[in-house]
Amino acid sequence: MTDSRAASGPATRRLLTLAGLLLVALNLRPALTSVSPVLTRIGHDLGLASAGQGVLTTLPVLCLGLAAPLAPRLARRIGPERAVLAVLIVLAFALIVRPYTATAGLFLGTAVAGGAIGVMGVLLPGLVKRDFPNSIGLMTGLYTMALNLGASLAAGATEPLRLAFGDDWRAALAFWLAPAVIAAVAWIAQMHAVAKPRTGTGGPKRLYRDPLAWQVTAFMGLQSSLAYIVFGWLPTILADRGMAPVTAGLALSISILVQVASALVAPAIGARMRDQRAVLCVVLATTLAGLAGCLYAPIASIWLWIVVLGLGQGGSFSMALTLLALRAPDAETASELSGMAQGVGYVTAAFGPLAVGLIHQFFGSWSAIGGLLGVIGLAAMAAALGAGRDRQVVAS
Repeated sequence: MTDSRAASGPATRRLLTLAGLLLVALNLRPALTSVSPVLTRIGHDLGLASAGQGVLTTLPVLCLGLAAPLAPRLARRIGPERAVLAVLIVLAFALIVRPYTATAGLFLGTAVAGGAIGVMGVLLPGLVKRDFPNSIGLMTGLYTMALNLGASLAAGATEPLRLAFGDDWRAALAFWLAPAVIAAVAWIAQMHAVAKPRTGTGGPKRLYRDPLAWQVTAFMGLQSSLAYIVFGWLPTILADRGMAPVTAGLALSISILVQVASALVAPAIGARMRDQRAVLCVVLATTLAGLAGCLYAPIASIWLWIVVLGLGQGGSFSMALTLLALRAPDAETASELSGMAQGVGYVTAAFGPLAVGLIHQFFGSWSAIGGLLGVIGLAAMAAALGAGRDRQVVAS
């Protein structure tokens, strides 16, 4: 379904809509990336071993996938704008509750936050396609840029916040309530200021029988698995290799911040090409090179590999989102494909961080996870060779 207001509406309307979308996107990762810089401290205070810490990093990713299929139903029931606002409020509640309700509350709040992010992650690409139908590449890049910025800020600032709050990781985690509240206020403002178009309520598509839809889903899930392994474990890995905790958190922050560049460039190149397989393979190979450098290269060269990793992962994620639009013949099918790819994909991705925790606990070494990362990366490349072809999924 198209919307003429993006092309002919006043500039203020477009700016309000853009601001609302970007502020919401800013909140799609801090609940996840704020945990890893203080993960060791959390484990020490709550008595969580590597396996327990692995569950904590896995839980939100699993809930991202489990909650994603709820997004289309919620949007049909109350409308996509109200659905985003409702889920933002749920996210804010989870962020303030989880640090202060002991171990059970930490896990439950993290799960709820992951579910809320999963719902918004499905809703926002549909709103982008509906409200900016002639600027999909640019808006996907800006959306991904805001998402990466939020992830980077949380990764880099959480450990300094812990120190600023008197060695209190709970207050540092609770701090990320603030961006959610700001986004909710801005979202309410743009809901009142901008007249929303009516949206269709078409039924589900038969995507689960389409091999191309499964290839897109596999690529989304496998590249996400690598991303959430980095979000959940990179600061701990680098700290164990000799970095100070604050510096290790800063390394993750820089890696995510670097993603902004490739998140803008990769879709701009890929969307103009008839076939995206070459772009997908390049960004995945770059990701694997960065991961190998972080694990095995001399610690003195780690900043080079941090940048390489960021460039690879920024391009991988933005291309995964771009495929949702390129492989769908219309906006409604794109929304269904988004729900499938993020729902099934994130459930698959959740096992990556968990497997890292289990492997480390069993072998007692981070070097042992290199094989896991290689297998995931090669599987993602195989999926990319199918998903990158110049074809579209069957709409019905």
